[in-house]
Amino acid sequence: MTQQVPTAHTKSDASDYTFTREEFEAALDRKLLRNGRSANAVVWCVKKNGVTWTVKDFSSRSWAVRTLIGPFLIRRELAALKRLQGIDGIAGKAFRIDKHAIAVEFLEGDAIDGIDPKRVTVDYLEKLEGLIAVMHSRGIVHLDLRGLGNMLVRPDGTPGLIDFQAAVCTDHCPRGLRNILEAMDVSGALKRWKKFQPQAMGEERRQRLEEINRVRRFWVFQGYFGLKAKKKQKSH
Repeated sequence: MTQQVPTAHTKSDASDYTFTREEFEAALDRKLLRNGRSANAVVWCVKKNGVTWTVKDFSSRSWAVRTLIGPFLIRRELAALKRLQGIDGIAGKAFRIDKHAIAVEFLEGDAIDGIDPKRVTVDYLEKLEGLIAVMHSRGIVHLDLRGLGNMLVRPDGTPGLIDFQAAVCTDHCPRGLRNILEAMDVSGALKRWKKFQPQAMGEERRQRLEEINRVRRFWVFQGYFGLKAKKKQKSH
């Protein structure tokens, strides 16, 4: 995915909504959302040029992270969001502030992991499946939807998807591999059916989830960048 993306220094495709690092760091209303682990960006929320942004900044990380990992993740996320422009439920604006940071339009909503289960309705789950299908039709797989943090319930009750730094373009994938990758995303929605609306899930969805889980046991890329954290056993 090597498409041209807007930057704070090249505004030809970015209208007038971009801003520089100096403007970002001088903003009085920026708020820290997440400091993250050493290989992850520091995540901020800031309002600039009439838009609320999520800013992912690798500049304070180690040399290897800010020089190698950070720019790779930034390019990956920007390219995915460029392809997904115009889809309701996915951020419509994004640009590279500099080589260490990306700004993505803030998508208002609550992560599905911390909300009242009653808000995860049958209508929401059906629309979530539709949103994932539209994303796949653009040739993008998210690959981080089995966890709860990247699915939002927006104020109007519709779904939103965030954090595309693990996303992959499937244009040149063999059909079989593409099916597997898309199934990983679909299983994220099916898990939500099982958790929040099991009585409405239906046998077809239940069997589909079981099929995907059987395949997933042999899938090497489990967890973030293929690294699956081992769960600590609780002592009794």
